Amino acid sequence: MNPASAVWQVEGHAIPVIHLEKLFWTEAGFTKQDMLRYYLRIALVALPHFRDRPVTLRVFPEVASGASFYQRERPRYAPSWLAGAVYHLRTGDSSATAPRAITTPLINGAASLIWLANGGCVEFHLWSARAPHLDLPDQAISDLDPGENVPFSKVLEAGLRLREYLERQGIASYVKTSGGQDLHIYAPLAPVHTYLDVRRWVKDAAQQLAADYPALVAVARGATHRGDNVTIDYAQNSIGRNTAAPYTIRAGASNPWVSTSLSWDEIAAGSIRPDDLTPDGVLERVQRYGDLFAPALLANQRLPMPH
Repeated sequence: MNPASAVWQVEGHAIPVIHLEKLFWTEAGFTKQDMLRYYLRIALVALPHFRDRPVTLRVFPEVASGASFYQRERPRYAPSWLAGAVYHLRTGDSSATAPRAITTPLINGAASLIWLANGGCVEFHLWSARAPHLDLPDQAISDLDPGENVPFSKVLEAGLRLREYLERQGIASYVKTSGGQDLHIYAPLAPVHTYLDVRRWVKDAAQQLAADYPALVAVARGATHRGDNVTIDYAQNSIGRNTAAPYTIRAGASNPWVSTSLSWDEIAAGSIRPDDLTPDGVLERVQRYGDLFAPALLANQRLPMPH
C-alpha cells in the first residue's frame, strides 16, 4: 500500500501531499493519489488553457460525493509561487466608497495545480478572460444543458446546429464536454469585446437556433436542465462567471468524469459517451489525438457585431 503522505517534487517545489489513500470515489476505487497523479500527467496539456485565467476552486474536504464549497480567493496560506490576479468585486451598491478587492488564484504551473488539488480541490473552473485584462473576454461560451428528459444524442445534435450557425457567421468553434451531460462550445476571440457584447451575441445565437429548431433548442430563462429541450445558457459570458476548465475532473458521479475536448467528427458520429471520459480514458485520448482544444488557443476572431 502506498504511504498516506509524501513529498512530491514538482517544478522544483517540494509539495507535501497527504491522505493519499483516501477514496474520493468509493465505488470506482479512485483515491486522492489517483487524482493527483492524473493532474500531474495532464498538466502539460491543460495548463495552456489555464494560463493567466482566474480560477474558481470547488473543494471537497472528504469525498467527491460529499459536501463541497466554492473558493474564489487565493488561499492566504498559499506559497508565494502560486500566482494571483486582483479583481475588484462589483456589488451594485452605489453607496460603497470602493469595491472590495480580492486576489483570485492563477494556475500557471503544475506545482500550483498539485498544491491546490492536494488541498481538496477536485474541480477547477476558469474565467473567460486573462489577467491583466479581466474586463475583456477572449472566449464566447455556449453551455448546452439537456433537460431531464433529453438524451445525450440530442445534445450532440444541438451542438452541430450551433456549429453550423457559427460557421455561417464566419466563426470557428471548438467543443468539449462539461464533465457531465452538457457540451461547452467555445468561440475564441481577440480580447476586444466587452462582456455585455459577447453575452448579447451568444444570446442572439441561442434565440436564432431556438426559432429554427424549436423542438430541440431553448434559450436559458432561469434554471436549466429542465424540460424536453437542450437549453443554451449564455449567462456564462459575464465577468466573474466561470466554466469547467478543459481536463478538470468533475465530482457528483459514481466515477470521476473529465471535461474533455472532442472533435466535431466525433460529435457528428454520435459515439461519445460522457461516462467513458474517465481520467485514464482521457490520458489515452491525449496520447492518441493530442489536445483537440489546442487550436482554440491560437484563434484571434472578432464577433460580427451590428454597426
